[in-house]
Amino acid sequence: MNKKMQSINALRMLGVDMVNKANSGHPGIVLGSAPMMYTLFTKHLIYNPEKPDWFNRDRFVLSAGHGSALIYATLHLAGYNLTMDDLKSFRQWGSKTPGHPEYGHAEGIEATTGPLGQGISNAVGMAIGERYLAAQLNKEGFPVVNHHTYVLCGDGDLQEGVAMESASLAGHLGLDKLIVLFDSNDIQLDGPVDMATSEKIQAKFEAMNWSYLKVDDGEMTEDISRALEKAKNMLGPTLIEVKTIIGHGSPQQGQSATHGAPLGEENTNIARQNLGWHHPPFEIPEEVYEDFRESNDLKGMNGYNVWVSMVDRYKNKYPIEGKIIEALMNGENLGIDYDCVLEDYKPKDVLATRASSGDMLKILQEKNPLMIGGSADLSSSTKVRGIGGDFGRYNPLGRNINFGVREHAMAAIVNGLVLHGLKGFAGGFFIFSDYMRPSMRLAALMGIPSIFAFTHDSVAVGEDGPTHEPVEQLAGLRAMPNMDVIRPADANETKAAWILALESKDNPTSMLLTRQNVPTLDNASFKGVEKGAYVISPEKKEAKAIIIATGSEVSLALEAQKKLKEDKIDVRVVSMPSMFRFKKQSDKYKESVLPKDIKKRVSVEMGSTFGWAEFTGKNGRNLGIDKYGASAKGEEIIHNYGFNVDNLVRIVKEML
Repeated sequence: MNKKMQSINALRMLGVDMVNKANSGHPGIVLGSAPMMYTLFTKHLIYNPEKPDWFNRDRFVLSAGHGSALIYATLHLAGYNLTMDDLKSFRQWGSKTPGHPEYGHAEGIEATTGPLGQGISNAVGMAIGERYLAAQLNKEGFPVVNHHTYVLCGDGDLQEGVAMESASLAGHLGLDKLIVLFDSNDIQLDGPVDMATSEKIQAKFEAMNWSYLKVDDGEMTEDISRALEKAKNMLGPTLIEVKTIIGHGSPQQGQSATHGAPLGEENTNIARQNLGWHHPPFEIPEEVYEDFRESNDLKGMNGYNVWVSMVDRYKNKYPIEGKIIEALMNGENLGIDYDCVLEDYKPKDVLATRASSGDMLKILQEKNPLMIGGSADLSSSTKVRGIGGDFGRYNPLGRNINFGVREHAMAAIVNGLVLHGLKGFAGGFFIFSDYMRPSMRLAALMGIPSIFAFTHDSVAVGEDGPTHEPVEQLAGLRAMPNMDVIRPADANETKAAWILALESKDNPTSMLLTRQNVPTLDNASFKGVEKGAYVISPEKKEAKAIIIATGSEVSLALEAQKKLKEDKIDVRVVSMPSMFRFKKQSDKYKESVLPKDIKKRVSVEMGSTFGWAEFTGKNGRNLGIDKYGASAKGEEIIHNYGFNVDNLVRIVKEML
């Protein structure tokens, strides 16, 4: 057995051993795709396992996340900080090797994948990020940003809507440095692919402005390598279809049975014989490690040293741009003085929070060159738009991404931008957050600061009716662990929301903004928004009740407070823009906002009441909406759903 085949079979059997030991996993892709992974990592991918966060590394995303044993085995052999004991702990509690790749668990994992199609979409975001930053930072003789983004996907990925949305946009944008290896084995979990799909992949991708290459035999590493080299010199993104055999070398090769179940001892022994692999489980010859190391010495290790030297000279010659690349290298924010950049709004200002958000977004982008994003064909309504024109092949410095009506892809692509070190943002109607939710969940799971700015946040949408009026979405997003949901009451709370979103390092932010105008409030507080809830209007002497409100309903609560005061009823008004943040505060602070001895509490929010009992208690009331909206004037809907001063006053009086 030659050195190359020994290394490929080491990958195969190491992955199989991991799955067998865990008695759980997906060996089929490991056996079928190992030649692709070997070829990519030894011949093409530029990386440095000693500096896994090297900014100018090539990115590799395993979109077919069920093949995690393959990437873990590859990273181990390639010299990343992933030990044999880590591999033996595959799919076990607390390990660095979970069942699907998770960002932040093991070095070399660029994105959390598993839900099919997400990885391709993240990679599109990374490729956009590379092109934008190259245009922003590269100078003559200083190509400080110059790398490719590679993906390994399967048939299932290409059946997912999010992947097709992203592929369509990638082709439109002509992302030359995006290369997708398609593990085309004609099998999926339930059986042959042709039971569900009969389309022509080549015609489909070429119609989306992709280049297409095919390797007829996935065992032929020279053919795979030639295709990869050719792809690096083609216009637009490239799909390389590589025909493989799922479970190659096992008794059940070519069958769906090898997709998602361990081979077991007997079938593994047969696979060992068929592949000529005569080593016990988890034993790898030293020559295999040497093969991976030696193959990366020039392209990776030496490439890193050359790059570091270039960046040092670059920072001396271009100090302003040098600060940007320094921030990217260290994963830091740019240190903007927001008080100097953003002015406070005055109480006489009456405007929708989507409008104030849009104004701030323009100003913030002018000061922060790492901000890039856009809306799903709704920028004129959401006011969420990048500056500098539309991003594309001929305007790589444009910071407005026209996502088109591709909400799901938009969220996943923004995650890719953020994973690439940028401040990615997405805008849309709040009702369509449901189309984005899987990608938003992955942002929260990864702990990355993606920004989602949603407008038209309630039944106040009006005439468009219940299909466009969010009700349950607020509670649904709040239920998502590690997602900061901020619903600002006015322009100044919106300012705070943007600052907090941009300064976040370990969680995404969803901002919920109004379509309708709202007044600018006297006592809106940055510190209050930062803490999640605060007393925006205290009681005069002794509060008989507390009104807790969010967003546009805070002004309603303040009006009700005035009316109650006329009747000698003293109440406190609390603005709670972020439950996520308030729950993290000390018991002392929580008590200062919501004293335990004031049990008469009412929440006011134009959305589902689900979750509010935590703050209003068993003696409280919740003014919300637990049915769908209606088509009428927004003001009429709001009034008929009980969001008016008289009704809120009545509820408070009934409690007392």
